[in-house]
Amino acid sequence: MAGYRKLGRTSSQRKALLRNQVTNLLYNGKITTTEAKAKEIRRIAESLIALAVKEKDNYETVTVSAKQVRKDAEGKRVKEVVDGKKVDVFDTVEKTIKKDKPSRLHARRKMLSYLYTITEVPTEAAGKKKGTKTVDLTEKLFEEIAPKYADRNGGYTRIIKKGQRKGDAAMEVVIELV
Repeated sequence: MAGYRKLGRTSSQRKALLRNQVTNLLYNGKITTTEAKAKEIRRIAESLIALAVKEKDNYETVTVSAKQVRKDAEGKRVKEVVDGKKVDVFDTVEKTIKKDKPSRLHARRKMLSYLYTITEVPTEAAGKKKGTKTVDLTEKLFEEIAPKYADRNGGYTRIIKKGQRKGDAAMEVVIELV
């Protein structure tokens, strides 16, 4: 007996399908798919969320001093002449950053190895590279999703049946984060 559903695909196709659907579930909050796929997605998504819940507070804040280029009102770099050459002017800035402890870093890397990167494109700049930004799903898992489920022991997703699909009569469901 297999420990998972094969979904009528080769292993590489199946892994890509599940990675894509889990990524979209965590990004959007809910997706529509078939029942068999939803049950497989649930296994993976719940394990990732459980990992995020376990490691959500496992970091330390560190204050770091960093050099930053001084800019004028227009956003251009400020330059000064030193020994006959134009050189950028730097300011020292204090920043507080979150430094992951080893177990949280390991959890983050496990998540990154499974989830695809998502690139958000604004609607007015559709088809252009300018204005696009990549979404850090691991950060979303740690900062938004994990605190929501901190007091919950599993059961982070819900499967709601919609009915049969018209083309092939496969049972369609909506899988969503509770």
